[in-house]
This record gives sequence, structure tokens and C-alpha cells, in this order.
Amino acid sequence: MADLTRQHPPREFVSAAGHDWLLPLYDLITKLIGADEAREALLEQADLKPGQRVLDIGCGTGTLAILMKQRHPELQVVGLDPDAKALAHGRRKAERARVWPQFDQGFSNALGYASQSFDHVFSSFMFHHLDDDRKLETMREVHRVLRPASHFHLLDFIASESEERGFLRGLFHDHVKNNTERCLLELAGEAGFVEIRAVARKSAIFGLSQIAYCEAAVPS
Repeated sequence: MADLTRQHPPREFVSAAGHDWLLPLYDLITKLIGADEAREALLEQADLKPGQRVLDIGCGTGTLAILMKQRHPELQVVGLDPDAKALAHGRRKAERARVWPQFDQGFSNALGYASQSFDHVFSSFMFHHLDDDRKLETMREVHRVLRPASHFHLLDFIASESEERGFLRGLFHDHVKNNTERCLLELAGEAGFVEIRAVARKSAIFGLSQIAYCEAAVPS
């Protein structure tokens, strides 16, 4: 595992489970609320081909990265997250599944990878952890590391445009208030993406929230 955080000053981040003590329960909780099924749908939407290099930003405990290697063993899969404890959990899960994605410690808004070095970048249930500035910085970094005509695939909880307070805002934190579908699509445009679209929307957390699947391309 590469530690890509050393080149940046220490910074705070929201862990995958929100709190370290919840990490052992994280995979069970996400499975119960349908996140695993949602990630499978995200993966099915991507046109993955043998030999491609794929990055999963904010990979948490590695569920999506492991799923990609199981479904497509010929892919080069990299999972990135700032949480060393979540990554250690992900490596143990990968070993049990007998697949070996690369897990790196780092931040989504300061990717320690060469420009145009990935064919796909995925993000699942991570963007609502970021404030507005880091959302845009992350979009720009994703755009930088993607090759021409490659794609960014994003899945996340989305806040309501109309609610002053909603279920998501009470469950998570203030950053989620701007995590609307419109905001995410506008940020993708500001970062230089084209062919930006919401692929699908579904209810989540037993109908208490909504999730959106979004996709954007790098110009050819």
C-alpha cells in the first residue's frame, strides 16, 4: 500500500463509518441499507474492458474495489482512502475473497497519480462527506487523472432541493445540504467534464432518502 498523504499537511477527514468505533459494523450497516446492491448497479453501468486501469476514490473498506476484481479479474484496480483503518479492513476482506486490488492511502482532492493514467474513476457514497471546495477540487483531480474519452462514475445520497432540513441532513452533517443532483452535475461541468448526466435515481434507506447515479466524460 502506498501512503500518498505524506506529501500534504495533516488534515481531518470523515471516516467511512463516521466514527472509528463503528468501523466493525460498517459493512453490515451498508449491506442492510442496500449500498452493496447499489454499487453493483453502478458497476454494471460502466463499459469496463480487459486491461483497463480503474480508480475507486473514497473506497472505504474496499467493497467496490473488491467487487470489480471479482467481476473483472483482468482490470487493474486501485482503491484510495485517507482512513488507514478502513484500508486495513479492506485488505483483509480482499485476501479472504482471494483478489488483490491495490489499496493506497490518500485524499480525493490531491490524487498522487500521473495525469491521464486511468480509464475509469468511481466514487460511491463519498461525495456527501466533502465540503463544497473539496467537491470541486476532487472533480478537477478526477478529470486530470482520466484519459481522454474516459468516464467518471458517481453514486451518492442526494439532498432534496426543497427541504430546509431532511433525513440526510440529520443523519450526516452540514456538508450534505449542497449534495444535490444539480450541484454535482454543475461541479462536473465546472471541472471540465462533458456528456454529464444523471443515469438513474432510486430510493434508499428504506425509502427515507434518494440516491443518484451520475456519469461524466473527459473530452476526446
